[in-house]
Amino acid sequence: MQPNEISQQASAHRIDRPIPLRERVRQSMQELIISRQLAPGQHLVESELAEMLGVSRQPIREALQLLNSEGWVELHPGYGAFVHSPTVTEVDELLAVRSALESESARLAAERVDADGIAHLRKLCADGQAALERDDIDSMVNANAEIHRYITELSGNRVLLDFVSQVDRRVRWYYTPIARSRGQHSWQEHARLVDALEAVDADAASRIMREHTEHTRQIYLDEHAEDGDQTEQPAKPRTRRRRTVRTSAS
Repeated sequence: MQPNEISQQASAHRIDRPIPLRERVRQSMQELIISRQLAPGQHLVESELAEMLGVSRQPIREALQLLNSEGWVELHPGYGAFVHSPTVTEVDELLAVRSALESESARLAAERVDADGIAHLRKLCADGQAALERDDIDSMVNANAEIHRYITELSGNRVLLDFVSQVDRRVRWYYTPIARSRGQHSWQEHARLVDALEAVDADAASRIMREHTEHTRQIYLDEHAEDGDQTEQPAKPRTRRRRTVRTSAS
């Protein structure tokens, strides 16, 4: 057997490596931040996180470094790690970009969507409405994210889908505290958007999506304008207490 043939056979049977523990911990912590179970400004204690996730402190430490590089966590030397507190400006900028991207997604989706796609969108709307009636915030946020992601997928533009996917987690993070405020209006707007898609009205779909995402953006800004500062819940590093060193009589 020639070396080239051996190489090809080896590649065909190569075993995928499992996801490193630090990456699984990073994903879990990121979801806890997005769902607000770890709130903006919250002090992240390695030992508490390790106990919560059932791992040692080493992968927690590594995950915190990764989350810091991605802007989810802030590391303050001498004080520890804190969940990033988003400024009103950064939220405004991201949601403005999202509005532009997704209005184009809706325009393209109207030209490509079929009956199966419309049926799936109707189901997602029903899921979101049911979550609203149960006051199930997590399910509401997930259904909202899924309907937006699916519309971008229907656009058929892979570059657009890549960009929207990059901001999806941030959008879910920002949407969670206002999901209840958006409430019924949000799902009525979704229903109108699906109607426009079904009617193959690209201009209307684009306009409704832009209005819908702008409403979300404006409600977030209005609710946080009352905070009196430019951060959602600013982290306030606490002074580290001195440790009392005990001497043994050994």
